[in-house]
Amino acid sequence: MPSEAPPGGSILVVGGTHGNERHAPWLLEHWRADPGSLARHGFALQLVVGNPEALAAGRRYIDCDLNRSFAPHRLADLHQQSLEVLRARELLDCHGPEGLEPALLVLDLHSTTAAMGNSLVLYGRRPCDLALAAGIQQRLGLPVYLHEADAAQSGFLVERWPCGLVIEVGPVPQGVLRAAICQQTQAALEAALAVLAAAAAGDLRLPPRLVVHRHLGSVDLPRRSDGSPAGLLHPSLEAADWRPLRPSDPVFIDRSGCPVPLGAAMPPHLPAQETYWPVFINEAAYGEKGIAFSLTTRESWPVPQLWLADLASLSRRLQRGAPL
Repeated sequence: MPSEAPPGGSILVVGGTHGNERHAPWLLEHWRADPGSLARHGFALQLVVGNPEALAAGRRYIDCDLNRSFAPHRLADLHQQSLEVLRARELLDCHGPEGLEPALLVLDLHSTTAAMGNSLVLYGRRPCDLALAAGIQQRLGLPVYLHEADAAQSGFLVERWPCGLVIEVGPVPQGVLRAAICQQTQAALEAALAVLAAAAAGDLRLPPRLVVHRHLGSVDLPRRSDGSPAGLLHPSLEAADWRPLRPSDPVFIDRSGCPVPLGAAMPPHLPAQETYWPVFINEAAYGEKGIAFSLTTRESWPVPQLWLADLASLSRRLQRGAPL
């Protein structure tokens, strides 16, 4: 894309972290062909396909999930030689904070088969990430999914940069291109750049509160002893992402056609609550991970001045290309 990245001052935009999510790679090609389309805010952008081999094969990944390959212990273990771990090291060597073309911030573009709409995903509570999410939420009203404290799901790409988040859009089948998904992805990316530009100029006013859906854990389908599904997702739960769900509500149908309530399906380690908000319901890629849907709790957090100060400092460095 546009210009050569200034030392330490670029934004990394990644598409195709999963090779069967085709919208972001299509957009990368569009933006490369029209360099001015994202240039008006004055940031240097590096547009990168996350997993080119998987994209060429039309598969989510070749050896393992690239978006679970950035855990420090995997990166440091030289015995880890899967294609995706090697690619994770390559991305960091080239575009990481201390790479050859260092980036300060990463925006990782994804699509999902779940009815998530246009949403943001954060991993952890870094002030810059939270401020950026709050600014985008204020502009577009997007829900924010905070995925944290899940030992079974870790090693995400955006965690290895000083600031970053995932833009997630759905529903769309794997391998399919739809104009509306591309449009929503571009709208969220443009909103992120506008928030960063306002922060750099000292014009950003964040909302007083940020609404987050904080990850509590995941629920799998009922399974037989051989691991095959012993039930189906209940029809009332289909496409019900972000909607309130109570322990008495049905979530599965067992082999005899009887409904299974959430309270009977939840793993014992998940906290008891009166209301949950499910996300990534029936995401096609999560079957292999033993996830039929994830549960969140909805929280409203005050937005402290520290968040804005951190984002403003980082945004100014992005615009002037200051070294790390």
